[in-house]
Amino acid sequence: MTIILGSASKGRKRILEERGFTFDAMSADIDEKAIRDPDPEKLVLLLAHAKADALIPRIKEPAFLITSDQVVLCNGEILEKPENEDEERAMLQMYTTHPAETVAAVVVTNTETGERAGGVDRGKVWFHTFPHEAIKQIVVYPRTYELAGGFSIIDPLFMPYIDHIEGERESIIGLPWALTQRLLEEVRE
Repeated sequence: MTIILGSASKGRKRILEERGFTFDAMSADIDEKAIRDPDPEKLVLLLAHAKADALIPRIKEPAFLITSDQVVLCNGEILEKPENEDEERAMLQMYTTHPAETVAAVVVTNTETGERAGGVDRGKVWFHTFPHEAIKQIVVYPRTYELAGGFSIIDPLFMPYIDHIEGERESIIGLPWALTQRLLEEVRE
């Protein structure tokens, strides 16, 4: 059966490619800001389900649809994609004193049976202090504004400032692999 990644995320695509999967990608294009919840786990699950709901009517063949969403929790605050340079700068400064905890949801839907399974995984990233020159580069880097929490552990611009990570690398990137595999198994016929 076909696999469809319901995401435009380069990181999520890269994870599936690294695992040798052939897949199609579709973007749900939902208004993520219209869906809110103060609990980060509930929020990302609501968003991943909403993406699946938006995409299912567009899928014409039996498929496993994988949708996902991610936020970063730092010092008790939910961080999504930064909207401007000031937000990105504030996030980078926060990461100097607090770990960035990624909260990633995955929802897998079998479009043939309608069966759906979802779950959440967490990881943490501790950063070294970002030097002033690095912050100047990062806040003008367009990709920064496509990333939950305004960072990527696989981007050369951020890699030198990672102290250490806790949890699955793929979870921090945005598609927890162990969770995704388990959910795929759950919805198989």
